[in-house]
Amino acid sequence: MAMTMHVDVVSAEEEIFSGPATMLFAPGVMGDLGIFPRHAPLLTRIKPGEVRIQTPDSEEEQVIYVSGGMLEIQPAAVTILADTATRAHDIDEAAALEAKERAEKTLKDQKDDVDYAAATAELAEAMAQIQAVQRLKKKLGQ
Repeated sequence: MAMTMHVDVVSAEEEIFSGPATMLFAPGVMGDLGIFPRHAPLLTRIKPGEVRIQTPDSEEEQVIYVSGGMLEIQPAAVTILADTATRAHDIDEAAALEAKERAEKTLKDQKDDVDYAAATAELAEAMAQIQAVQRLKKKLGQ
C-alpha cells in the first residue's frame, strides 16, 4: 500500500476536500510545489491556480481551483486555506472568459482612475480558472 498523507482544502465558504492523498501539486507564490507524504514542514502563500490531488483509491486526480491563500505542510498532513476554492468541473468557463476580457480591457485603458493592481489580480484569477477548465477538458478528451 502506498504511503499517504491527510489533505484538507477549505475556503471561507466550505470544505472542498478532506481525505488521504499520495501526492499533491499546488501553485506556490515562489513556484509550483509537488508534495509527497513525509514532506518537510513548510508554510507558504499560494497564488491563483489549480491544486491537483492524487488519491490512493482513484486514478483520476481531484482538481480544485484556488484564488490564493495559505498552504501548510506537515509530514503527515497538508492544509490549504484558500480565499476561494472551486472544483474544476464547477467553474463557469464563459464567466471566466468574460472576466479575462474585462480585465484586459481595463489594463488597456490608460485612465488615471484605473486600479491596475485589482485589474491585474482579476486577470490572473481568470487565467488560472480558464487553465483549470482547459486542463480538465483535455483529461476528459473534450
